[in-house]
Amino acid sequence: MNYTQEVTVSRHSSREERKAALYQIYVQVLERQPYAFERKQLVKAEDDFLHDKIGVKRFLKALGHSAVYLDEFYHGSSNLKFLELCFKHFMGRAPRDRQEMRLYCDILMRDGVQALITYMIDSEEYRKHFGCFTVPYSPQEETYGSPKAYLETFILNRELHGRRGKVLPTMLWHELGLTCDGGNCRLKNSLAAPTQPPARSQGDFLQMLRSMNPSDLEQIASALSADQREKLRQALMQPA
Repeated sequence: MNYTQEVTVSRHSSREERKAALYQIYVQVLERQPYAFERKQLVKAEDDFLHDKIGVKRFLKALGHSAVYLDEFYHGSSNLKFLELCFKHFMGRAPRDRQEMRLYCDILMRDGVQALITYMIDSEEYRKHFGCFTVPYSPQEETYGSPKAYLETFILNRELHGRRGKVLPTMLWHELGLTCDGGNCRLKNSLAAPTQPPARSQGDFLQMLRSMNPSDLEQIASALSADQREKLRQALMQPA
């Protein structure tokens, strides 16, 4: 996949051009093509798009609100990991900082999943980069807020879904000094498995993270004692 490829349709686009755009939408948002049973759930939106009744933006809302998208990325993930994936799929980038994550997490917790996706697609940033007819992609920014912002976008856009687990977003496992390739987290430059099993299972830990506010997770990432931080790392190193 070309993460900087711009694919645009218009009122004058042929059916074949719209089919190509539809393929690219699924690559960008689902990170794959839908399975046959999933396509049945999307058939109305697909038909409207291919017959020029709706544009890319309206199709994205239908896809993002669908059970197909939510079953793949929302159910089974922590809220913050889901938010990171929404940024990847609909904005083509990683979240810029914790403040932005807090803003969108508040929307998610207050108004729900569909409102979050609608807010993102209706944002001024989305309008500026993609309008109504361009498939989201990773736009080349003139400047980035920091080298970290560039690195996290670069990594996230090339990360296979689930490769680094479904709990911690990139910015937090960076701050914890972890590498999470393969879905299991460990200390960087450490190949040894933990000698003692953690007291909390990965499933329990996932449930705990789901119940936390962003401010709680900030404390985990930056305000824990050395002993507490090590316990957290050991818990994350436990296979799911």
